[in-house]
Amino acid sequence: MNTSVNVGMLEVDAAFLSFVNDEVLPGTQLRPDEFWGGMERTLEKFTPRNAALLARRDELQTQIDARRRACRGQPYDVVQETVFLRSIGYLVDEPADVRISTAGTDPEIAEVAGAQLVVPVNNARYALNAANARWGSLYDALYGTDALAPVVAGAKGYDPRRGAAVIAYAREFLDRIAPLIDGRHAEVSAYFIEADRLQVQLQSGKTTSLAEPALLAGWRGPAQAPEAVLLKHHGLHLEILIDRNHAIGRDDAAGVADLILESALTTIQDCEDSVAAVDAAEKIAVYRNWLGLMRHDLEASFAKGSGTITRRLNPDRVYDAPGGGQLILPGRSLMLVRNVGHHMETDMVRHGGRPVFETLVDAFTTVAIALHDLRGQRRNSRTGSVYVVKPKLHGPEEVAIADWLFDAVEDAFRLARHTVKIGVMDEERRTSANLKACIAAVRERIVFINTGFLDRTGDEIHTAMEAGPVLRKEEIKAQPWIQAYEKRNVEIGIATGFSGKAQIGKGMWAMPDLMAAMLKAKVAHPRSGASTAWVPSPTAATLHALHYHEVDVAQVRASLTQALARSTPTGTDELLTPPLAYGAWPPDEVQAELDNNIQGILGYVVRWIDQGVGCSKVPDIHDVGLMEDRATLRISSQHVANWLHHGVCTPEQVRATFERMAAVVDKQNASDPQYRPMSPDFAASVAFQAACELVFEGRAQPNGYTEHILHRRRREFKAR
Repeated sequence: MNTSVNVGMLEVDAAFLSFVNDEVLPGTQLRPDEFWGGMERTLEKFTPRNAALLARRDELQTQIDARRRACRGQPYDVVQETVFLRSIGYLVDEPADVRISTAGTDPEIAEVAGAQLVVPVNNARYALNAANARWGSLYDALYGTDALAPVVAGAKGYDPRRGAAVIAYAREFLDRIAPLIDGRHAEVSAYFIEADRLQVQLQSGKTTSLAEPALLAGWRGPAQAPEAVLLKHHGLHLEILIDRNHAIGRDDAAGVADLILESALTTIQDCEDSVAAVDAAEKIAVYRNWLGLMRHDLEASFAKGSGTITRRLNPDRVYDAPGGGQLILPGRSLMLVRNVGHHMETDMVRHGGRPVFETLVDAFTTVAIALHDLRGQRRNSRTGSVYVVKPKLHGPEEVAIADWLFDAVEDAFRLARHTVKIGVMDEERRTSANLKACIAAVRERIVFINTGFLDRTGDEIHTAMEAGPVLRKEEIKAQPWIQAYEKRNVEIGIATGFSGKAQIGKGMWAMPDLMAAMLKAKVAHPRSGASTAWVPSPTAATLHALHYHEVDVAQVRASLTQALARSTPTGTDELLTPPLAYGAWPPDEVQAELDNNIQGILGYVVRWIDQGVGCSKVPDIHDVGLMEDRATLRISSQHVANWLHHGVCTPEQVRATFERMAAVVDKQNASDPQYRPMSPDFAASVAFQAACELVFEGRAQPNGYTEHILHRRRREFKAR
């Protein structure tokens, strides 16, 4: 049984208290009384204010539900809906001339466009792989995925024809971003440096050089026979790795063994949607890995083949620079940390005998941990900033209290104002409808907005719950509201001065095995003016980096700025039009949608409840692996709850589908020795009961969130 210790007016879990006092605080110049005293003082003010804001969420949804029940069956009138939403305070007046003034931001956020990874920080191996994904092998990314079509199906060992296709692709990529004055990179027999310029020997014997000499950023090794040539294009670096003894390089005319691309510029180390942490022991594990990252001593060992591999954070990369001296580039992504949403509570700390809001404990603990970087060698943020991602904020008042919370943390820790920077996730309907006002509320510390289209869809369904049945999930993606949501995010970011100060981001590619499709689709993100977008793996980050070489985001932004000056920005009419269905579906389509949703719910929930896995690649109904976290679960559970509420399906049909799909999920996981089957004894499976509860009680969940049920059921499972 967990024990607690009184610290002032707080009751603190003994293990958490020991972790903070004995592991976190030493080396931060903070005393325990400063940490716990600051937390207590902040709780006294934050708790009632945050509770009132959560009650306001429920009040607004109750008013929306009542209106939509009254208007059900009538044509949707967005003009009247807008008037109503203004009358209840859901929509606020848009402030004029908002310009952010964030200062001291690292260039990976402020200046350079590139991929962003999101990873559960409680998995040390994944956390390290993501941090080290700052640099990635293009050859490996192309060869090891479907990015290039297989040359020989079922080939065993190294396929030389596929390898040749990879090399040809990479050389053509070099021709596009770093063309030669004469010839092509496929014709090169040697690269060398002469008079601070990259010289290229062609196989014909002719010597040429780069058409744009300024692309050369550095080199490693002797100038006449470099081990690596470093180029810089659109702010991103790439390294031509030269090794004539390498298995690939020895057969290459120029000795090129690989192209190493600067890939994941930033990584969000996640404490939220991709993590299952329901008690002190699990939460400490989350914090301890963040601590290892900030102290630069996190390690993860795992078996591979007949040996053991140990992962550590990569060192910086050092090159000789044109004009003399050295160029030192970070070997790791710039790391941000995502705290939990404001609606979560934890009994790890109690105040007045009650569990406290977990987001406040996250704020104090993750920032205190980051002091190891700020007051140490600054191997993460060179500018001395702490980057905290804030999810699931509803509207400008909630953004404002997040800003106030970090004022309080800075005061408690004797930090300069706005040392802590905030990324505001534009993933809730009230935030995207009032985005400019949200930005204004945190204009001095904001470092990104992004379109979290997964949670955003879940909130859209929940907000429209009483209006009528929603479209099938694939149809929802094509509706005007989501296009308006994506456009407004970029337009408002540009209009409020994000260029050169902060990121404008886009959401996740959820199919980590479908890289060819990602290469075709995700280029749309930089083309839209977004400076970053989420990817599901280090390999995907390397491939997505190609898009930022293909598209000059700064140029796109300049064109958009000119276009916006001549046109009317995207309004809220489409944004506020819910994806309702008008008409019925054939029974087979209804059942197919239920199968798809419920199989996905079960596949994710069973790992969450039984194994504590908050993010995983879950095979869908067609055995295609999809990255699932609580955001995708929110969509599926709310979708079925909506159809159930409006009689599109029956409770008996849903229950039967759950039982049938449980057998499918059991079969998909049969090779996992830790897996516990849900069928045929459904009553004995806490995971199965949790999945059913998410649907049958989904309409009653605040904002359609899944966390309350998941946490309670995970604790139930652990207690057994």
